[in-house]
Amino acid sequence: MEVSVIKQGHPLWEKTIGFAEKCSWRAGPYLAGMMKRNAFLPWERVIAAHEGEDILGFCSLSAKDELPAEYPYTPFIGFVFVDERFRGRRISERMIGKAMAYAKELKYDAIYLMSGEQGLYEKYGFEKIGDFPTVFGTTDQLFRKTIE
Repeated sequence: MEVSVIKQGHPLWEKTIGFAEKCSWRAGPYLAGMMKRNAFLPWERVIAAHEGEDILGFCSLSAKDELPAEYPYTPFIGFVFVDERFRGRRISERMIGKAMAYAKELKYDAIYLMSGEQGLYEKYGFEKIGDFPTVFGTTDQLFRKTIE
């Protein structure tokens, strides 16, 4: 299993779009649409976990996620998803690690994540900052992890 940092033009780009469109999570098709439109800043990336050309999961690294623009936090890991058949293999952890390594290359010293999950991201070393409003009118937890 490999984890690759990809952008439009990468050999896995179209396969990741297809995987995201068909995944069981409702946010997958949203990410697929963003990828089709290449709705990313020049430095933003999608991270794909794969075995050969078979996509197992994905996440993204972007300037903002669902946190409103008035908050100064950046960059964000978002869209973390692993196909149910491949869960339990620490794939999310490896994708987050790859996203953090890329953020470090970009000279960031911390990374953020919004989630409603309880106890999931803390095991990867994230600390909860607090509960924040989202652009969708809901509230989610904001997590931070220092990049070493």
